[in-house]
Amino acid sequence: MRDKLLFGRCIDTGSSIHQLDPRAKITGMILYLIAIVAVHSWWMLLLTAVFSLAYMLATRIPLRYFVKAAKPLWVLMVFIFIVQSITIEGGAVVLRIGGWVLYTEGLKSGFIAAARMALLVSFTAILTFTTTPGLLNQGLDGVLKPLQKIGIKTQRLTLMMSISLRFIPTILDETHKILKAQAARGADIKELPWKEKGKLLLSLLVPVTVSAFRRAEELVLSMESRGYIVGAPRSEYHLLTWRAKDTWFVLSYVLLVAVALTYRFI
Repeated sequence: MRDKLLFGRCIDTGSSIHQLDPRAKITGMILYLIAIVAVHSWWMLLLTAVFSLAYMLATRIPLRYFVKAAKPLWVLMVFIFIVQSITIEGGAVVLRIGGWVLYTEGLKSGFIAAARMALLVSFTAILTFTTTPGLLNQGLDGVLKPLQKIGIKTQRLTLMMSISLRFIPTILDETHKILKAQAARGADIKELPWKEKGKLLLSLLVPVTVSAFRRAEELVLSMESRGYIVGAPRSEYHLLTWRAKDTWFVLSYVLLVAVALTYRFI
């Protein structure tokens, strides 16, 4: 089960992207989101795709992992394409059925919107593929630290995110064990029709939820017994060091954003 899980999984290949400061990678992903939102043309979409592919290849992680990261959202991408295609007017008429008309501008907008979603999901997977949960949590705390000046307790946010990432494989393991137990009793989900599969999955909600709350309670008791206090000053096992290559990494995203915004508002 864990081998099939990609979300929150670090795939260490020893690449230069893995060695970057997590704060640089988080900042880069925020800038990438801005650039993706600004993409509204074929030329800018192509430039962003080339930029994304270059960094994906730099991680030395097989591209199929990035494709798998975006695969669960293919239904949403198709939905976005259909909605954009049938609501945007302009250009030549491609298809006319009664009062419904499909235009070239609608197809263009639909394809670009779906492609932006695919690029965003697959590319931002670089963050989790190249960063361990501990460093990701530490980097996020560093990026959000300026918010402490306005009274926002950032350590609570980073703690919740860290625990959530670590709980995902645990909950999936629990689900896998329950499915195996049901299969041993004759309820093998692989052999059931779709309607029965849906009922079986719904029946998993109660035991999986109870198990998640039980483990959460155990975690709270464990943290309290060790004297953990949110917001208390503490040392760090890994000391983050910002280097020149981190600056160049962020500047490449700044350049992408600048080009995207300039081309968007020309």
